[in-house]
Amino acid sequence: MCGRFTLVIAPENMVRRFQVDMQNLEYRMRYNIAPGQQVLAIIAEKGKRRMGELRWGLIPSWAKDDKKGFQWINARAESLQEKPSFQKLLSRKRCIIPADSFYEWKETKQGKQPMRIMRKDEQPFAFAGLFDTWVQPDGQKVHTCTIITTTPNDVVAPIHPRMPVILREEDESIWLDREYQDHQHLQSMLIPYKAEWMQAYPVSKAVGNVKNDHLDCIREVRLHEEE
Repeated sequence: MCGRFTLVIAPENMVRRFQVDMQNLEYRMRYNIAPGQQVLAIIAEKGKRRMGELRWGLIPSWAKDDKKGFQWINARAESLQEKPSFQKLLSRKRCIIPADSFYEWKETKQGKQPMRIMRKDEQPFAFAGLFDTWVQPDGQKVHTCTIITTTPNDVVAPIHPRMPVILREEDESIWLDREYQDHQHLQSMLIPYKAEWMQAYPVSKAVGNVKNDHLDCIREVRLHEEE
């Protein structure tokens, strides 16, 4: 499961890393992104990348109401081909979700300890995602997304049994290409990120409250200070 992440990248670095235009976006650094909130996501239209906001928590187009949203914040990579609803999205509605770290909670003798997991070089990366559009009874469109998860690598395994799929940078363009339909190849991209590129450290338990969205959320703490 992936239930929290961060995006604290300078706008100019976002533009350079993800090859997008952000001029019409109101961008702010996010230290504690949670399900139900708007998240930045990238899709491709006619070969051009477009960044916009999607609500985190997938509501499929066929849903009768929006209750599915909080149930589908994640989609398991192993079962995408088994569920018709996800299989259709895998064909035509793939997106990437920029991030620079995610949080998971580790079981300890003192209770659950939040850990920040990121690249060792602190560079941004892209979660593999799926998106869809649901039309409310009043006709208003709601654009939502889910983050695909996979088995954990050696950094994440001691913390949590699942981790979000972080795409290799060279795979991002293929993932975004709606015309690309080799499902076997797409599925092969949904693997654990290399452990040797990642690190994890403990952060404040304040991360557990979605109202806390500030720099202190990502500061490393000494565990005895949190006990």
